[in-house]
Amino acid sequence: MTTSSFRATDAAVLKETKIQLRSFTGLRSSNSLALTRHVNVFSAPSSSRPSLIRAVSTPVKPETEIKRSKVEIIKEHSNFIRYPLNEELLTEAPNINESAIQLIKFHGSYQQYNRDERGGKSYSFMLRTKNPCGYVSNKLYLTMDDLADEFGIKTLRLTTRQTFQLHGVLKKDLKTVMSRIIHSMGSTLGACGDLNRNVLAPAAPFARKDYQFAQKTAEDIAALLTPQSGFYYDMWVDGEKFMSAEPPEVVKARNDNSHGTNFPDSAEPIYGTQFLPRKFKIAVTVPTDNSVDILTNDIGVAVVTDADGEPQGFNLYVGGGMGRTHRQESTFPRLAEPLGYVPKEDILYAVKAIVVTQRENGRRDDRKYSRMKYLISSWGIEKFRSVVEQYYGRKFEPCRELPEWEFKSYLGWHEQGDGGLFCGLHVESGRIGGKMKKTLREVIEKYNIDVRLTPNQNIILCGIRKAWKRPITAALAQAGLLQPKYVDPLNLTAMACPALPLCPLAITEAERGIPDLIKRVRAVFEKVGLKYSESVVIRVTGCPNGCARPYMAELGFVGDGPNSYQIWLGGTPNQTALASTFMNKVKIHDLEKVLEPLFYHWKRKRESKESFGSFSTRMGFEKLQEWVDNWKGVVSAPPKYNLRLFADKETYNKIDDLAKLQNKTAHQLAIEVIRNYVAAQENGKGE
Repeated sequence: MTTSSFRATDAAVLKETKIQLRSFTGLRSSNSLALTRHVNVFSAPSSSRPSLIRAVSTPVKPETEIKRSKVEIIKEHSNFIRYPLNEELLTEAPNINESAIQLIKFHGSYQQYNRDERGGKSYSFMLRTKNPCGYVSNKLYLTMDDLADEFGIKTLRLTTRQTFQLHGVLKKDLKTVMSRIIHSMGSTLGACGDLNRNVLAPAAPFARKDYQFAQKTAEDIAALLTPQSGFYYDMWVDGEKFMSAEPPEVVKARNDNSHGTNFPDSAEPIYGTQFLPRKFKIAVTVPTDNSVDILTNDIGVAVVTDADGEPQGFNLYVGGGMGRTHRQESTFPRLAEPLGYVPKEDILYAVKAIVVTQRENGRRDDRKYSRMKYLISSWGIEKFRSVVEQYYGRKFEPCRELPEWEFKSYLGWHEQGDGGLFCGLHVESGRIGGKMKKTLREVIEKYNIDVRLTPNQNIILCGIRKAWKRPITAALAQAGLLQPKYVDPLNLTAMACPALPLCPLAITEAERGIPDLIKRVRAVFEKVGLKYSESVVIRVTGCPNGCARPYMAELGFVGDGPNSYQIWLGGTPNQTALASTFMNKVKIHDLEKVLEPLFYHWKRKRESKESFGSFSTRMGFEKLQEWVDNWKGVVSAPPKYNLRLFADKETYNKIDDLAKLQNKTAHQLAIEVIRNYVAAQENGKGE
């Protein structure tokens, strides 16, 4: 069969989205025929591989007929994520077809267009890197900085999964950009698509056994679950491999098939031809450190140490996930729950067993329900544990007792424990551009600094000598990268997704809207008498997919219409409680009508040190709604420290003009100038 006839066959298959297939139950045992139709004509040299790869896995379900989603058929016919993307990239068109759009995700990219533009669509591509633990070498950072200017929109964006996003890359430049990332020892492989995504771990470069062990484990898990069929390097660097040697324990765990986890003789021993039903997320951390939002992941891995701090094993948590669909109650955000404890030498086998359980049993007919959280919700944790144990080959021990989780941002200056320092920098909504981008590059390049990206969209400069602290601090402050005590506390924990104009799923604003939203929340705080030092965790997304994890926020805004949000309440500062929907369809101009009564009563009725999220849960939504419905307003009282900043109207007008350019009030800009001046004076002392 020729390539053209293959394309015709493929197109015909894709039109029939409700194909009935004999015995398809995920990726079943070799004892039953999994598929009744399979096309085995590819242009790549892998055509000698068996046309049907079978799993050797248990248990076997009775034969049933079940439909598969269109994406499942695209994956099956893709020659391991190659076709038709390889052909689409060669066309003159600025965009790619539907099948290629699904496949390029596995390569770490999404097709987008600028929704602010009217008329024809202006297509471009977003690239997302894959950086286990958020680690970025000096060389890779400088490469990404260059690529943003040469091929992107002159900004870099830090994501909530410790990666970069590069927006605005044209199709004709994709191979050049991908190649340069790969040659800088970076990767975008698996940053998107139906496979394991970037593995999170605490970004802090502490010279401590537990932190280093957690980071090493995250890197090993990432390596274990990296695709093996070579499609990524075939596409972007003509088959040349740029992979460092893998630890032998990773290779051994991947190849082990003693409990029927693998596809024998397959180019993808863990993933097979179909990969996973949907994206899969994993986070590794140490006790108390919940900088990674551990309970929002498909698998949460927590290091367990002995009294001397020596790692002994891991607690495993399963079934977390944020995505949902508006007005479909059968879709929901969910927290991970305890699965069990494994000794440290077994972690790769246990993780692999969990992934295979999802691979074999996760739904492939409806992508809204394909995440592992729905499998666990359907089965219950006991049945899920029992099936995982079959692939693991032994019983899980009960989870070990751990101390309470805390959110750690690692902003500001810290001792690494090896004689060096690290500096955590707050980056609003993770967007690096303008003077900030220029200054960061100068500092990173001049001092040859490696960096770490955090799950809270911030950046850490690592391995800084103490003699460099003063000049680096001064340079960063000039670019607006202030020490955390000079940043509004509401901003320190806030997050937003990119949303409009480039995300095709966005219903309303998030990243572009959050600066004004935070200013308005701060104004409400002042109006009801809350102190400047007080804060709530605010997260904003432009749609219900939850990329900025709004369902864990104390105050979550989820886009549900033009200039309209659902309001979610009840998360906690340490990210261990799930928020719930409080109100729907709240227009952006009506937010104060909701927030004023809530914050007013929180100030007056809370218990000692009670967070806003905990207060909301304790009072109950019925009482909160009653306050909102009956709110008559609060009489504004002057702040306790109401300093008069402007002696004359002319000075005020000049400051006000400057402030408007920065989307601030004159008062805010004046306070910021004063804080920066005080900071500069303090930095000049004692160094």
